[in-house]
Amino acid sequence: MFFDKIVRPALYRLSYHDPELVHERTIGVLARLGKAAPALGGALRVDDPVTVLGLRFPNRVGLAAGLDKNGRALPAWAALGFGFVEAGTVTRLAQPGNPKPRLFSLPASDAVINRMGFNNDGAEALAAKLARDGKPGVPLGVSIGKSKVTPLEDAVEDYRFSLRALHPYADYFAINVSSPNTPGLRQLQDRTALAELLGELRSTSLELAGGGSPTPVLVKVAPDLTDDALAELLEVALEHGVAGIIATNTTLARDGIAPAESGLAGQAGGLSGRPLTTRAAEVVRFVHDHTGGSLPIIGVGGIMGPDDAIRLVDAGASLVQLYTGFALHGPGLVRRVSRGLAARR
Repeated sequence: MFFDKIVRPALYRLSYHDPELVHERTIGVLARLGKAAPALGGALRVDDPVTVLGLRFPNRVGLAAGLDKNGRALPAWAALGFGFVEAGTVTRLAQPGNPKPRLFSLPASDAVINRMGFNNDGAEALAAKLARDGKPGVPLGVSIGKSKVTPLEDAVEDYRFSLRALHPYADYFAINVSSPNTPGLRQLQDRTALAELLGELRSTSLELAGGGSPTPVLVKVAPDLTDDALAELLEVALEHGVAGIIATNTTLARDGIAPAESGLAGQAGGLSGRPLTTRAAEVVRFVHDHTGGSLPIIGVGGIMGPDDAIRLVDAGASLVQLYTGFALHGPGLVRRVSRGLAARR
């Protein structure tokens, strides 16, 4: 309540009520504080270890991709109690993203609409930062996507470039083919395109592993897929040795927006937060049931409290991620969700 009533309103007043400026300033502060993170260790982290994807996670609550695309504050996320961090989405080429304004806060709906468009410094820049500064003290995932200027027919090479550049540092890769904010990207969820992409990335991963265990590759899916389309995607994923599924990305639907904020419903972009809570759980359960539990699932979407995370785990998720809930309600949510899941064991 302190964050909701005091801290968040102050942040918005100081940032001229610009959500993206709030985001940038927050990342800047965390990047500076991150230098002191090793001294804090895991003091704020709930101890609830689990092994998934062959990796040991100190707890099941991670930071979703998108909040720290360029990995500027990686040590801080671990210090705040996250059990793992997903940097990105990064692309082969550095790109500014879509024109501003492109981020809209809907506090009455407990939601956010964004059309950021993969604004990032590029895969090589993230690799150079990780080489210089090292990894966080928890497992690191890296989400990779297609550069906006790259034609769809050349998308495979775009992803392969990023995979190669970041392979020495990522504990797992998330293949983002489901953002609604890069034109044509979701076409890569279609059977033929996805089969080609995953086949090439699997071959590249095996090559880079040099006879060892390849770095796990997961696919992040859209909540807007029909059951038939999602079933087809899962069949392709299983055929090509995908290690897991991240469910879900943001939605193009506008259900759940409060009447007072209906004027923002027409803004283009992906909706996240409370309106996605039910659909995220439905997709997680569908993935779990359709695959017979054979694919680990990272559940993400609409986690605004412990009960939402528990619902995703009950539906079949092995791990969960926070984004909008964290952005709107602050770092206390990490500990509350972690404690709730630990108590559920």
